[in-house]
Amino acid sequence: MLNLLQDFIQTLIHTVRDVLPILSLIVFFQLVILKRPIPNSKKMILGGVYVILGLALFLLGLEKALFPIGEIMATQLSDPVFVSNNGANEVFWWSYYWIFIFAALIGFSTTIAEPSLIAVAMKANEVSAGTISQWGLRITVALGVAFALTLGTFRIITGTPLHLYILAGYVIVIIQTIFAPKKLIALAYDSGGVTTSTVTVPLVAALGLGLSSAVPGRSPAIDGFGLIAFASLFPIISVLAYAQIIEWQILYSKKRKK
Repeated sequence: MLNLLQDFIQTLIHTVRDVLPILSLIVFFQLVILKRPIPNSKKMILGGVYVILGLALFLLGLEKALFPIGEIMATQLSDPVFVSNNGANEVFWWSYYWIFIFAALIGFSTTIAEPSLIAVAMKANEVSAGTISQWGLRITVALGVAFALTLGTFRIITGTPLHLYILAGYVIVIIQTIFAPKKLIALAYDSGGVTTSTVTVPLVAALGLGLSSAVPGRSPAIDGFGLIAFASLFPIISVLAYAQIIEWQILYSKKRKK
């Protein structure tokens, strides 16, 4: 308990140090450039304290819980004894099917719970007058991340180059952008960014590092990273596809009415 308290105090100090430049910049522009008093200063101070305490607790939780969980699960599911079914002579990429299932499920569940995605989905539903469903967008992005992490773990296990997947993915994005509804392109591109936030990144990074440490012949420094790039790219593809499907449904319904 004492060690945990010491860790929290140390994390809190580091958080204050990191937040201080942002706070100083805002105060400088408000008082010196705009020459206006800070509105609701008491509430602002209290909110700042909450933010700093929340960030410190979140960072401590990452270090003590989320990172270890991701690494432990990846290591256990890719353990040679578990993968080889207790004695098989050869291990092929499909022998790691449990890690593929885990990666897909963890990608889907963490993305559904991502606060930034929830916020974007709410605003998208609001400005589209209900045309874009909150749950439709969230599930679409989550499916994109699930597929991305499955493909990313396949890349780690097989040792294939990362840039080939990323290049192919962006070629698909460019082609989709040409044919997708113009009013939803920006939303699709933003959807790639909201997945790399507070909930998804820690588990995804830990999954990649744990898997690359456990698979023979893989290096955490070379193969462990890159899953977050997949998690950013494939939601763009899935949301552009979702937009195209919505447009086709609208056109089809109009044709039926005629």
